[in-house]
Amino acid sequence: MPKFFVTQDKIREKQIIIDTEDVAHISRVLRLGIGDHVTVCDSQGTDYEAEIAEMEQKQIVCSITEKRASESEPNIKVTLFQGLPKASKMEYIIQKTTELGISEIVPVKLSRCVVKIDNKKDERKKLDRWQKISEAAAKQSGRGIVPQISEIMTLDEVIKRSKEFDLFFVPYECEEQKTLKEVLLSRPDIKTVGFIIGPEGGFDPAETEKLRENGIDTVTLGKRILRTETAGEAVLAMTMYEIGDINNQTE
Repeated sequence: MPKFFVTQDKIREKQIIIDTEDVAHISRVLRLGIGDHVTVCDSQGTDYEAEIAEMEQKQIVCSITEKRASESEPNIKVTLFQGLPKASKMEYIIQKTTELGISEIVPVKLSRCVVKIDNKKDERKKLDRWQKISEAAAKQSGRGIVPQISEIMTLDEVIKRSKEFDLFFVPYECEEQKTLKEVLLSRPDIKTVGFIIGPEGGFDPAETEKLRENGIDTVTLGKRILRTETAGEAVLAMTMYEIGDINNQTE
């Protein structure tokens, strides 16, 4: 069944208003009409089964037939802090990590980032585009939320935010001892996880040293070096298997 996202203010006691660009998609692409059924999500983890009751050019009114908690959200919240890569790679990272269950993606300015975003107008344009990609991937994969694409941060800002998480770490190709599995299993009852991935050129040694000085573990992902667009989804999949919902679903 097609799934769409709305903000909570569009949900009434018995009705849901869809008034975004999804109106055209529903009517012209999917060719749905009055009496057809859709799934609508409030972007906060609640799904509504609904029947199309009214169709106008700029809005669709749906009657709620069932309300339930989304079953597609993992039992942990994971945030990816991603060193800014080239545009196409960032879009890929957003798509794939959204499919795998990411909660938030934070672009990060690091010294070896190829991409430079020098003003707030350009940053806003990119963030808006990335948020739309996140929403499209959330629809496609049946998510119960749309992962937030947050404003670009510096390394110092990331270090400050790292204190908010039950677990925070950095995959690093020069780490030889501490493994990702070891870190993931080091603490019980983890509910929030954050990790930072370097850009195409990797981390500057001074950056990883600064992270370590602030109590953040570096971990190895094995003997092979992963590209920036592969590393985030690989770490997320491993995290979901070890302490998230993937392992639980398959048992």
